[in-house]
Amino acid sequence: MSLLPPGSRQPALLQTMRMRDPVHYFASLRRRYGPVFRMKLIGFPPQVVVSTAELAAQIYSTDGDGNRAGALRAGYVPWLGDYSLFTNDGEPWWRHRKLLSPALHGRSIASYPDLIAEIAAQDIRTWPLGRPFALQEHMQAITLEITLRLVFGIRDVTQLARLRALLLTLSKASGSPLLFLMPARLRAWAEKSPLAMRVPVLPTTRTMKASAAVDEILFAEIARRRDEEDGGATDVLGRLLKARDDQGRSMSDQEIRDELLTLLEAGLETTATGLSWAFERLMRSPEILRRLQEELERGEDDSYLEAVVKEVLRLRPVITGSGRLLDKPLRLDGYEIPAGWVAIPMFSLIHQDSEAYPDPEEFRPERFLGESAQAAQKSFLPFGGGRRYCVGAQLAMMEMKVIIREVLRRVELTAADPAPEAQRMWHVTLVPGKHAVAVAREQPLNRAPLSEAPRCPVRPAPSE
Repeated sequence: MSLLPPGSRQPALLQTMRMRDPVHYFASLRRRYGPVFRMKLIGFPPQVVVSTAELAAQIYSTDGDGNRAGALRAGYVPWLGDYSLFTNDGEPWWRHRKLLSPALHGRSIASYPDLIAEIAAQDIRTWPLGRPFALQEHMQAITLEITLRLVFGIRDVTQLARLRALLLTLSKASGSPLLFLMPARLRAWAEKSPLAMRVPVLPTTRTMKASAAVDEILFAEIARRRDEEDGGATDVLGRLLKARDDQGRSMSDQEIRDELLTLLEAGLETTATGLSWAFERLMRSPEILRRLQEELERGEDDSYLEAVVKEVLRLRPVITGSGRLLDKPLRLDGYEIPAGWVAIPMFSLIHQDSEAYPDPEEFRPERFLGESAQAAQKSFLPFGGGRRYCVGAQLAMMEMKVIIREVLRRVELTAADPAPEAQRMWHVTLVPGKHAVAVAREQPLNRAPLSEAPRCPVRPAPSE
């Protein structure tokens, strides 16, 4: 018997075309071939996919020495730079991980909920009442503003407006499907060729020009902040300026710039998408929405709110999966996976594992409460796992809880169309097919005033 797992024998081109609907394609392969299967996509090494948390743990066990997750991404996000936590591997990655983690956890972000709520409230006041509108656009605006003020720490109004526009341009251009369909060599040429850079419609041109303009602002801001030496700064940029590694070395301007854009790339679109799915699901689950509102009004704790967020991220994972490029052969469920292959824990399948989550298609936040919570948590991987567990997971969970609370206290939301919105691939995220279309109405006067609403406490992030 072959030591390779079973998988589709279709040409790589046909398999790549099926990626227009990755959730259903992966589910069909799981039904046909079992919990481990192989696939081949254009522009990537051969891939092996796993669909249980136990098998994912075997892949994550190679994180210390045996894979290069960053190498998979480096060619697709060159604007992040050479020092990005997203694209680095080995000792450089580990050094940056230790420098960045303290700025995104615990007491460092304990003061953030009030400002997050204020930013959300400002945007909610602009929402149209009584007619359909796309929530996703507003979630993106809110999370972008949070990034500008809590991560980048920009205070100058003019620079803030300019950077806001540039980051939106960069996000949209970098999410172009054409960018990801371009062969790696062609894309690398287009990003550096003076001839290609004269073609404004190319996503590579728009991306690199927007990145250069963002750099101009960020490097100026980093220089200004170094001159000020503000020891009391609470934004992420301020904390990175003070960070020192085990040898007492600080981060260079380029290193800080790369990590700031990494936080934008990793958190902006994903958090906004997670929020969009949260409201898409809640609007179609009136009993759950009613209980959540009652729990929030009582203000005892946020356990049910947190369970809702987790169940949303389980049922509608923002990212399908995250792979590892194997440096060594990997024994996986009786199969021998060669070095040079990509091993992928597929979140969209793991979160649908009926052994871990009975009736997995149901939206049931109670999975993450009481006696069932521990079992549910074992297969819960929206932020990945292993050493490369998402460094911004705690901040992302905080943002989602605070923003959901703020929205539900200010407006009543109903779905413009009772039919569920389909999952659609955009860039590397799975977004609501109609961008979470809702109708907002003013909240009844008997709701608790916003000023009385307790803020979400900071909780420790899962183990990294």
